Amino acid sequence: MRDSAPVPTEFHWPLRVYIEDTDAGGIVFYVNYLKYMERARTEFMRKCGFGKAAIFDDSKLMFVVRRVAVDYRRPAKLDDELIATARIVERGTAQLTFEQRILRGAEELCGGRVNIACVDQHTLKPKRIPDDLLAALGAV
Repeated sequence: MRDSAPVPTEFHWPLRVYIEDTDAGGIVFYVNYLKYMERARTEFMRKCGFGKAAIFDDSKLMFVVRRVAVDYRRPAKLDDELIATARIVERGTAQLTFEQRILRGAEELCGGRVNIACVDQHTLKPKRIPDDLLAALGAV
């Protein structure tokens, strides 16, 4: 079911660093930043009215990561309160590019671009992003 709430230009998702996110020194393990970004993209899409279940069930499509470029600037630590952001910077008929950041307050710890492709759930071949999803993202 689609939620008609307006979507902000840059979506923010709050999170906290737990012990399982860190290495032995209490520093966030680098791959976990990608997990934080994934959560922000997922919640961004949900805010647009397109949760994972609705996309999978209704249109038999899914989004897969095609390309990632990440810059790590400062470490996050155990128990930090962070914000993961997501903002669409490019739209195509079968792909979206997100600019994403991980923030601690106003300080950017990590930033990058993630390109996701829309594919058929069964064949994994590129598939056009549904018009209603593109329309929901149009205000972004």
